[in-house]
Amino acid sequence: MTTISDLYGRLTAFASRILPESLLLLTARWGIASVFFLSARTKVEGLLTITDSTYYLFETDYALPLLPPNLSAHLATYGEHLFSIMLFLGLGSRFAALGLLGMTTVIEVFVYPDAWSTHLSWAGLLLPIIAKGAGALSLDALIARGRTAA
Repeated sequence: MTTISDLYGRLTAFASRILPESLLLLTARWGIASVFFLSARTKVEGLLTITDSTYYLFETDYALPLLPPNLSAHLATYGEHLFSIMLFLGLGSRFAALGLLGMTTVIEVFVYPDAWSTHLSWAGLLLPIIAKGAGALSLDALIARGRTAA
């Protein structure tokens, strides 16, 4: 007779086979990278020209206590672009995820403290990347394999 424990064991083994860690990390990387990249694109026109409305938002709505608004606008805009592209490619993924987690923390503490559920979901995607790296489907893994072969 099959017990619930046996059934559970079979289901988890099946899930582990069809959902390898590399696929989960790729999904996390691309999912969170898209959030930050799309946010970055709202702050610029053309390739990387920060808009007047972005400067205005950093002076008023997003005002941080320790950084001048102009510097905050530049750091956030360029950081969102750079770190999201790094995550998409899987290049320097732990560093990029840590940078975006830092941005998420600043946003949560100083800008939108009531949006904790959104920020917690972002952290939920970033923390596995910080802990495990980008996974096998990444430039980080390709570079590591090249170093091992050399």
